Amino acid sequence: MKTISKLALAAVLATGVSGMALSVPAMAKDKKEEAKGGLKLSPEVLKAAQVAQPAIAAKDFATAEPALAQIDAAAKTDDDKYIGAALRYDLEQQKLAAAQAANPNAPINETVLAGPLDVLIANPSTPADMRGRYTYRRGALAFNGKQYPVAIQYFQKAKALGFTDPNLDLQIVKAKMESGDVKSGLADLDASVTASTAAGQKAPEDFYRYAISKANAAKLKPETFAWLQKYAVAYPSPKTWRDVIVTFGLQQNGVVTLDETQKIDLFRLMRQTKSLADQNDYLEYADSVNRRGLPSEAQAVLKEGMAAGKIPATNTMAKTLLADTGTAIRNDGPLSGLEKKAASNADGKLAAGTADAYLGQDNYAKAIELYRLALSKGGVNADDVNLHLGIAQAKSGDKAGAATSFAAVKTTPRLETAQLWTAWMNAPAA
Repeated sequence: MKTISKLALAAVLATGVSGMALSVPAMAKDKKEEAKGGLKLSPEVLKAAQVAQPAIAAKDFATAEPALAQIDAAAKTDDDKYIGAALRYDLEQQKLAAAQAANPNAPINETVLAGPLDVLIANPSTPADMRGRYTYRRGALAFNGKQYPVAIQYFQKAKALGFTDPNLDLQIVKAKMESGDVKSGLADLDASVTASTAAGQKAPEDFYRYAISKANAAKLKPETFAWLQKYAVAYPSPKTWRDVIVTFGLQQNGVVTLDETQKIDLFRLMRQTKSLADQNDYLEYADSVNRRGLPSEAQAVLKEGMAAGKIPATNTMAKTLLADTGTAIRNDGPLSGLEKKAASNADGKLAAGTADAYLGQDNYAKAIELYRLALSKGGVNADDVNLHLGIAQAKSGDKAGAATSFAAVKTTPRLETAQLWTAWMNAPAA
């Protein structure tokens, strides 16, 4: 998410006096001219301003400085003070720009702009259409100085004054975030994203990543998870999905803490979203399901990784796992015998385990049948079975059935895993 860069607003928020015609005071002209409402400058101020203005435009700071000092000494009216502050603001902007051009890496002290900006904001002679601009620039000054509560006040005042800028709402968000009011900043950012979506415009990817980063750093787990889902739906690429899944439950200090069994369902989602990134992802996934007694799924994952060039053919662990899974598949034999036992068992545990094995073989019809049998017999973790039933239905193309099964999952962390699978079903094609 972009910040306000120093001096970036100079051209946009220039006072405009550099091109203003500074001539004889309006009071000395006829009534028709006076009615136009131009600046009525004191003679001393006008004379000094006519020297300062072209000197500033020419970057002749040595000439401009004493002329501005004369204006400050002679200023009596609001118009006098306005022209002095406006020219001072332009001069200081020019000096900062020149210093930055001479040494781009040197620190910039923008505090010199605060004085003239405060005068311009408060002065009755400041044109109404410029007051909001100066207020916004003053907010940017406070923001760059890490005075975030002050920046928020100026930004909100600029908005109330009618100033419009595509970055204004987002600068308020960032100021709130940096000041520690993360929840309010997230709510404002969500409103901005929602408004963009309603207008047919896609909010930038940086907005989602910024929200996730700030919410996660503040340990706001529900908010972090909500933004992870929004991000996955808005930008459903393999990279996005990997970032979302890893942040959710595969990294240390993730949104939730998962055991190995629960992580398998996230690896399954990574496989479904083509977001398994490297040999470590494939090998950890294959090793986990193999140790859980699902050699067919482990073997399929390994072969996919090798075919995609993600697992080198010389990888020792992959070779060992392939040999082990081949042996286990031969020793286990067909699953039909387990089906018969599952049907006669008093509870649904064997039915659920056999369904998991069928899911690993991509035999979704059989998996769905046995998950339903397990639920009807009971004696199983219903959330676990409903989650796996939903996965089987989703992969089979039955999105309506999957949505119902996922909605039946009620407890953390399976609830959130089910919601991620639901987000995948609802996301547009990558």
